[in-house]
Order: sequence, then C-alpha cells, then structure tokens
Amino acid sequence: MIKRIEVYVEGVVQGVGFRYFTKKVAKELGVTGYVKNLPDGRVFVVAEGDENQLEKFISSIRRGPRLAIVKNIRVVEKPATGEFEDFVIAY
Repeated sequence: MIKRIEVYVEGVVQGVGFRYFTKKVAKELGVTGYVKNLPDGRVFVVAEGDENQLEKFISSIRRGPRLAIVKNIRVVEKPATGEFEDFVIAY
C-alpha cells in the first residue's frame, strides 16, 4: 500500500547538497515526490512510496549528506495521492 509523508528537516541543511542527496536516495529507493528549501532554513520533503521504501528514505534523510547537520526531523503521514511520477527538486 502506498503511503505519503511530509517531512520537515531542521539543522544545517541548506547549501550542503541536501536536496540533491534526497533526490538521489529517492530515485534509488523508487520513492516519488519532491524536496525544496524553505525560507526559514529548513528543508521540506513530500514523498510517496510503500512503507518499506519510506522507512529507508527517512533513515537516509536523518543522516543527510556528509556536510549536513540534521538536528531534527518531523514526519507527518498523509493519504497518498499518486500525483507524482518522479522525484524532483522544487524551487
């Protein structure tokens, strides 16, 4: 069953390749959705996939790329919409 999560990532997560890292991980796992920077310095992720894919995805986001310092993540589960065909960086 496909699930949807919205993730808010706090810490040193802008200017360190976090969005590109997130996109790479999503594509490797077959997760769809998008990632974007927020004006307040956080990163926002919307992702859809099965429970196993999303658990692995969240685990990777918690670590982040080498230069990132992830201080906190907040995951909100929502009903899946199936609207995404790919995973992209939104601007």
